[in-house]
Amino acid sequence: MEHQEQREKEAEEAINAINKRTGRNMPQAIATAAVLVILILACLLISIDLFVYLVVLFMLLALWELRVDFATAGLHIPVVMLWICSTATLLATFYSDRHIVAMTICVLVSLLLVAMAASAKVTFGSRISLAVANKLSHTDAGARLESSFNHEQGEISHSRLSHVAVSMFTVLYIPLLASCLIMPLTFNDHPVAHAIMLVFMPALSDTGGLFAGAWLGKHKLSPRISPKKSWEGLAGSIVFAMVGAFVVMFCTYDASVWMSRWWVPVIAGIMIGIAGTFGDLCASMLKRDIGIKDMGHLLKGHGGVMDRVDSILLCAPFVCVLLWATGM
Repeated sequence: MEHQEQREKEAEEAINAINKRTGRNMPQAIATAAVLVILILACLLISIDLFVYLVVLFMLLALWELRVDFATAGLHIPVVMLWICSTATLLATFYSDRHIVAMTICVLVSLLLVAMAASAKVTFGSRISLAVANKLSHTDAGARLESSFNHEQGEISHSRLSHVAVSMFTVLYIPLLASCLIMPLTFNDHPVAHAIMLVFMPALSDTGGLFAGAWLGKHKLSPRISPKKSWEGLAGSIVFAMVGAFVVMFCTYDASVWMSRWWVPVIAGIMIGIAGTFGDLCASMLKRDIGIKDMGHLLKGHGGVMDRVDSILLCAPFVCVLLWATGM
C-alpha cells in the first residue's frame, strides 16, 4: 500500500513537472487533442463539405474570442458583421467555380463592410460585458501591468480609427488566412490529404516543439515574447512536421508522384515548423500586448480556439502555395 502511494506521488510530481515545463495541463491537453482529432477525421470521412462547415464554425468561435480579448483593452470589433463576412468568404471560396476570384472579392468587400460597422460601433445586448468581466477575473494582475492598455492609471480611450484598424486586421487574420485552409480542398483531387496536411501537420509540429522544448530546450528563442519557446523546440517542430508530411504523401500519392517529388515534404516540414512557430510568437505577442494569458477557455488544456489555430492559420498560405505550385 505504501509503495503504491509512493508511486502515485512520484507520478503526480512527474506530471506537475511536465506541466510546468510545457506551460500546459498535459492530461487535459492530450484528451482535448484526441477529441479534436476524432471530430476532424470523422468530418473528413463523412464529407469534405462537413469539414468546411467545421472550419467555418471554428472561425466563428475564434472571432468571438477575439471580440472579448480586444474588448478587455477597450477595443471594439463588429463581431456580427465579421461572422457574416467570414461565413460568406469561406463558403464562396469553396463553392464558387472561380475560387481565387471569389475569395478576393469577398475579402475586399469584408474590409469595407467591417470598417463601416466598426466606425458605427454598434453593440447588441450585455453579453459582451459579462464575457469581458469573466475574462478579466481570470487574468493575472502582472499580465495587465505589462499590457499596453488598461494600466493602473486607468483605461486608455481609443479613437474611432483604432477600432476600424483592429477590425480590418481581424479580417486579414481570420477570413483571409482561413480561406487558405479552404482553397487547397478545391484543386488536384486530393482534398482529404490537403486537409490533413493543413490541419494536422502544424498541430504535429506544435507537439514536436512542445516535447523537444520540454526535454531538450536550453536556448531560448524569444524569452521576452514567449519564455517557453526554444531553438531546440523549433528543431523538433521542423522534424515532426517533416516526418508527418512524408507519411501523408507516402500514403496518398502514387509511387511515380512520390519518387519525383520526394523533396516536397522536406520543404513542407521546414515551412510549417518555422511559420507555425512564428504564428505562435505573433499570438503570444498579441496576448502580451493586450494583457491576457489565453485567447479563451473553450478547449481544456489549450486555452481558446485561437490558441489552437494560430499556427494553423499562419501556415495555411505557405502550404496552399506549395501544394498548388508542385501540383500535389
